[in-house]
Amino acid sequence: MLWDIDLTLVDLRGLGGRWYTEALATVAGVELTAMPSFPGRTERAITTELLATHGIEPTEELIQRVWRELIELSAGMAPTLAGYGRALPGAAQALAALAEREGVVQTLVTGNLPEIARHKLAAFALDTHLDFGIGGYGTVSAHRPDLVAHAMKLAAAKLGEAVPPEAVVVVGDTPHDVTAALDHGAVAVGVATGRHTARQLVDSGAHLVFDDLSDTEALLAALL
Repeated sequence: MLWDIDLTLVDLRGLGGRWYTEALATVAGVELTAMPSFPGRTERAITTELLATHGIEPTEELIQRVWRELIELSAGMAPTLAGYGRALPGAAQALAALAEREGVVQTLVTGNLPEIARHKLAAFALDTHLDFGIGGYGTVSAHRPDLVAHAMKLAAAKLGEAVPPEAVVVVGDTPHDVTAALDHGAVAVGVATGRHTARQLVDSGAHLVFDDLSDTEALLAALL
């Protein structure tokens, strides 16, 4: 099970823009005037676009400096992060129920940096049932399907056996999540808790679409 985070498990809208505004000012001394699109994109894609849009060459050194600043900002807010958002309906129950099923391994495919992924989920006690070590994160690539391939490779190495694509389920709220699954022959599950409707997720090719994660029994029956 490869879970997206933002607007799939938690809603912390607005924080990404706030952190990038502060990070750009600190790292480059530049005021943010244009905000990249966030939903379904990776941190590498967002940071690269942000720097280029503001006339700054997105070298790897600068990208890493921005990321370090983002992590520091996130860490500083970690103790109070829950006050800036909420866990989405059914998220905790779904993670816990799947954790009880033999043969199910849960991790992440998220555009977030690994450290920020932990902060966001820990804020709502959603970090217990996930194997963070085999996730695909936004540091890997600007191309989201690469994150799925990365997670599958890490999982296979840890489990000691290949992970067949049909045994991989990607859950997310955007067409980017759906495409990332389909590109590798995995099962694509859309959740209409973000900025895209259920119809848009169906049209993007999702095998299954839920309005949210609140019906745990229906979700497990469909996924398993």
